[in-house]
Amino acid sequence: MQSTTNAPSTNVKHLKKPSSHFFNQLISIFLSVLCLSSIALLTTGTSNNLPWRYFGIFKINGFTLLIWSVVSFFSAIVSVYSATYLMGFRYHSRFTALCLGFTLSVMIFIASDHIVAILPAWLMMGFFMARLIGVVNGWHEARKASGFAQRYFLCSGAALSAGVLILAFASNNFTLSGITAELSGLSNAVLVPSALLIITAALVQSAIYPFHRWLLSAMTAPTPASALMHAGFVNGSGILLTMFASLLLKTETLSLLFVIGGITAIVAQFAKLLQTSIKQKLACSTIAQMGFMIMQCGLGFFNAAVTHLILHGFYKAYLFLSSGEQVQASAPGKPLPMKIRPLQAIAVLITGILGAACFAVLTGKATAINSGIFLTLVVAITVGQATYNIVKQRALSVGHKIYLPLLLFSAGICSYALIYNGVSRIMRDIPDAERPMLLSPVQILFGVIFLSGFLIMKFGIYKKWSWLYVNLLNATQPYKKTILLSKNQSL
Repeated sequence: MQSTTNAPSTNVKHLKKPSSHFFNQLISIFLSVLCLSSIALLTTGTSNNLPWRYFGIFKINGFTLLIWSVVSFFSAIVSVYSATYLMGFRYHSRFTALCLGFTLSVMIFIASDHIVAILPAWLMMGFFMARLIGVVNGWHEARKASGFAQRYFLCSGAALSAGVLILAFASNNFTLSGITAELSGLSNAVLVPSALLIITAALVQSAIYPFHRWLLSAMTAPTPASALMHAGFVNGSGILLTMFASLLLKTETLSLLFVIGGITAIVAQFAKLLQTSIKQKLACSTIAQMGFMIMQCGLGFFNAAVTHLILHGFYKAYLFLSSGEQVQASAPGKPLPMKIRPLQAIAVLITGILGAACFAVLTGKATAINSGIFLTLVVAITVGQATYNIVKQRALSVGHKIYLPLLLFSAGICSYALIYNGVSRIMRDIPDAERPMLLSPVQILFGVIFLSGFLIMKFGIYKKWSWLYVNLLNATQPYKKTILLSKNQSL
């Protein structure tokens, strides 16, 4: 599958010059070296007197090295993949240079402690990603998609700049660490508007509803660029919110994040079921996953949000880079009704409870009456649904249906717990990286809504509500000027 919206057919004028091959190879080697160096520093530098500070502008700690390793890894993989996938593409060198610029801007952003570096780096991330969306600048729809996304990114940058500058001038500190240390001396009249502006910047970049249309309209990007976008760029909001975790806790705006993220996760999952295009399904999937990440921040588990964005990055990059070159679009068929037998229901219930218990013990979540209970509920639902997908298979024997769920999900949860605990250890010097909230009526109410939404979706009850179908379908339409209409441009 190709993640572009039927780009113009390749002809002679789109062929790249042979001299650009060396440039592309050089950048690929550089990104690979950057990735290996970041991993080496992460594995050896976390015990060598971190953090390291440079010029009063940059601060490198374990969290910095972790994100450096992940981002440079994705960029190196995308660069190597594109060497073959974009072979003969006229804009290959431009694509490679933009990928390098995006990678460096992310690395600068995560290493920055001073606003003179934080704010320009955030803006540059959006600039490079918008250019990747419209890398084929001779294509009308690509230019429109690039400009449409760039307007969103500029709004995000403006919101972040306003929020951070308010804090900086009010505290007379222009470093993130200095601002964090002075939060207790600032009034709510300063803190709350700043927190809301920073939250807005994060929501826009992660394509959270109602800021989701830029992602749905970004299908003009080549497949490698889409992989980098869905695996790296949209995850930037989790990093941003983690950097300002103390501010969000101080202003008690976590419940707002929790509700917005939860609504986005539910709506995007519903919207995914209505899509007939593989590309739009992947986009809705990404929006839903970003909603889950925002929810984790809203529950006070910023380390869980970082773990989620890393795992989602690997998963989504794999989906894009392994999807092939055919775009599948078909009319929706009539799905089979969800029928569950009593023994199957018992198996789903048992594995869901065991999965939740294993998750709670290994990660320490839900061992107290706090917001961790909600995350454990999500794990129980996920394990239960996956178990149902196994036990309903007629080709499997009874023995397979008994041990496969236990084997697969115990291994999956143990792997997640290992990664989660490792990320938590690396983030131990990040202020308020994990601050579980007391279980609130809002969380309890939304837990009921979330579970009800899951059942409505899985049992197909939503299909009886035509108003819901129409509204969700309209809400997930891309910007009209980014839709390919010219017949002579079809593949």
